Parts: sequence; C-alpha cells; structure tokens
Amino acid sequence: MRVNNLSLAFHNKVILRDINIDIKEGEFAFLIWYSGSGKTSLIRSLIGDFKPKQGEIILDNGMDLYRNLNEETLLNFRREVWVIFQDYKLLESKKVYENVAFAMEVCGYTDEIIRKKVPEALEQVWLLIKKDKFVYELSGWEKQRVAIARALVHDPKIIIWDEPTGNLDPATAMEVMNIFQDLNIDGKTIILATHDRTIVDKMQKRVIAFKDKWILFDKENSKYDI
Repeated sequence: MRVNNLSLAFHNKVILRDINIDIKEGEFAFLIWYSGSGKTSLIRSLIGDFKPKQGEIILDNGMDLYRNLNEETLLNFRREVWVIFQDYKLLESKKVYENVAFAMEVCGYTDEIIRKKVPEALEQVWLLIKKDKFVYELSGWEKQRVAIARALVHDPKIIIWDEPTGNLDPATAMEVMNIFQDLNIDGKTIILATHDRTIVDKMQKRVIAFKDKWILFDKENSKYDI
C-alpha cells in the first residue's frame, strides 16, 4: 500500500497535509501521534471510508483506491484490508460465534465457508472453548481476541488496529503483540496506531510519527521517540 501526497480535510479544516507512506507487503509498522494529529481520519482513509482532499492511495495491485470506487470493489478490498477500531464494534447481545460469523455474512460469504472458517479463527486466538458465551460475559482481553478473530476469518493481507492495547495491563498488552508478531511472521502486513510507548519500545518495528498535520519521522527498528 502506497500513500502519495495525501491531504485530508473535514469541510475547510485540513487534518493531514501531503502525507507520503510506502507500506511494503509483510511489514510491521506503528503509527504514533501527538494528540489531534489525524490518526482516525487516516485509518478511515486507508479503508475507503474518507475520501482524500488530494493525493492517492495505491494498492498492491496498482489500483488507486478512490478512483472509480464502487460497492463491489470496496467489498473486495475490505476482505483484504481489515481494521479493528478502539471499541471493537462487537455485538454485545450476541454470542462469540455469532459475532465472528456476522463479520463474514455482511461480506457475502456462504454458510458453508462460514461454518468452516469461524471455528478455525476462534481456535487461532484461543477462544473456541467460549464460542457459545455472550460477548458481555467476556473480559476485555477476550473481547479483543474476538475482534482479532473477526479479522482473521477474511484472511486479510493487511490488518490495521487503532489503539490495540489502550485498556490492557502491560502483560496482556504483550500477549496481543505476540499474536500480531505471529501473524506478521505468517506474512500479514500489520499497521498499529498507538500511544503505548512500552510496546513500541519493546517491539522496535518501523515507527511513523505524526505532528501538526505532517509526518514528523519515519524510522525502521525504532522506539517511541516523540
């Protein structure tokens, strides 16, 4: 995924200006921010939900995400790029299995594929044993794993997560990072937006920092250096 000269604005207020980022396939990158730097807006833009004021987002197949965007191409794209937001967007009144299955239903998968892939994803995040539990019965860490399972059923090339460790203790936060490290080793591209200095310093991956509408720095094998 390549971001070229991207500028984002809400009405007449510029949020980000002339952003250039090249995320290679299989990369692991942290996005870190000063408060109000446009994190959520950039994430929405990367998934086809916030059209840039100028610039382009070029996918691995060479397609410009926002050129001739239609419902079919957006649906196919969102199977390859999955974003997990801070609130997880889980359905509290439904069971764990139903939450993961629902994420496939809205993307048009057949019942046969859903029955096959949901248990596989839940097993991958150690939650198959709780497939019949309601979401409101789960701990925060378990809810996060449901959110990860909802991503995994699509077998996406890219996983983006907004603040993955915001409400977790340090030990549990590193368990989350271990899952993403394994996914990255398996070939997934991982993009994590975070304020968590501890995990960024421990992981020492690529770090892209934003300040005042611009990229402050973009460093490989870096720490939380703002």
